[in-house]
Amino acid sequence: MPLAQLVLRKLDQFPYFLGAFLASWALLGHLRHGDWFSRRRIVAFGGFLLATQTLVFGFLIATSYGLIAPQAKPLSTDFVSFYAAGRLAASGSPELAYDQSAHYEAEQDATEVGIAYRYFFYPPVFLLLCSALSRLPYLAAYLLFQATTLTFYLIVIRGILREAGSAWLIPVLAFPAVFWTLGYGQNAFLTAALFGSATLLIDKRPIAAGILFGMLCYKPHFGLVVPLALAAGQRWKAFAAAAISVAGWISVSVAVFGWDTWHAYLTAFFASGEISDYGLVHFNPAGFISFFSAARLAGLSVGLAHAVQLAATVSAVVFVCWIWWRNCSLPMRSAALAAATLIAIPFAVLYDLMLATIAMAWLVRAGGERGFLRYEKPVIAGIYLVPLMALHVGITLRMPLGPLPALALAALCVVRASQESADAARSAAEQSGASVSR
Repeated sequence: MPLAQLVLRKLDQFPYFLGAFLASWALLGHLRHGDWFSRRRIVAFGGFLLATQTLVFGFLIATSYGLIAPQAKPLSTDFVSFYAAGRLAASGSPELAYDQSAHYEAEQDATEVGIAYRYFFYPPVFLLLCSALSRLPYLAAYLLFQATTLTFYLIVIRGILREAGSAWLIPVLAFPAVFWTLGYGQNAFLTAALFGSATLLIDKRPIAAGILFGMLCYKPHFGLVVPLALAAGQRWKAFAAAAISVAGWISVSVAVFGWDTWHAYLTAFFASGEISDYGLVHFNPAGFISFFSAARLAGLSVGLAHAVQLAATVSAVVFVCWIWWRNCSLPMRSAALAAATLIAIPFAVLYDLMLATIAMAWLVRAGGERGFLRYEKPVIAGIYLVPLMALHVGITLRMPLGPLPALALAALCVVRASQESADAARSAAEQSGASVSR
């Protein structure tokens, strides 16, 4: 084709290119300022996602129980691990919860012979709750546990968001990690609720907040950075209350179950690293959200993966201590603590992203009070969708999406904290100038 004709043809197409460019620029503007993410659209999309996931969840339940097609092997959830451990504790042999053969036998007695074994590495503090639940039939115990902890979680989220009405429930319940938690029968609602309620109370009722933080000792790695943040922020009442709370719950568990149970737990705990690191159980890094699992998914050795996790943990500690030392606003301190916890812990699964909703809720509250940052709404929307895609993307493309929500949340906290500091400095300068002029 002659050059002149080629130029004329391209010029003929120029309006289309210009229109596409302007449309893309306009879309980028909507994303940058978050105009597209109106309350009506968020609720509508949340409703669609909630309905879709509910249908899929119902289909999976029917499949699991052989209502659609017979299963080659019986299936179970992680809750069977809690229930079986509780039964052993209630029968007077709590130390057997950490004996794999006895625990596996109790799991099969509670459900069906031939299910996959679910390990129990929780400290005896958690056995107090498991023992109480085991007094009920298995299905009733599962439903009570999930319904109660989900309700607790929703009450906390509403307290953070300060939302009236019930429309906020739709996007909150549509968060994909909710279905991961329900499907696995896990305790992520309880963890997020304890963590979130402690952040709600930290300024006005520090002793109550410390007690709630201390109750996370049932899942101790989720309290890894809490004492460091409290110390950096000089929240000594909360710090002391948390320490007393942990000591109190441990003392109660020793009094109820005896020291032999704690010895059995510690023996199992120190062996758990070998199980997750070297594949003594099925370990699929795509289903995990820690930096260790991301490094393993990327093909790094166990040693290098531990080094990556150590660097992430140290960075998380520095980040959260900086936020709390600067005494940033409550939403920033709370969101940073939740994000740093997810970065710092070496073992976390997709359902543990329920803790990310605590950080997101605090950031949404900050945006409602002070205005949203550029791209903040689309970033939060992206975080919202990660648990929906992370497992499949990780398995098919070997791309570790799991750590992205915590990283993105931490980045938003840093930007907001820096903005708060700049606003405070500007306000102080204006007040100083006004006093001098007088």
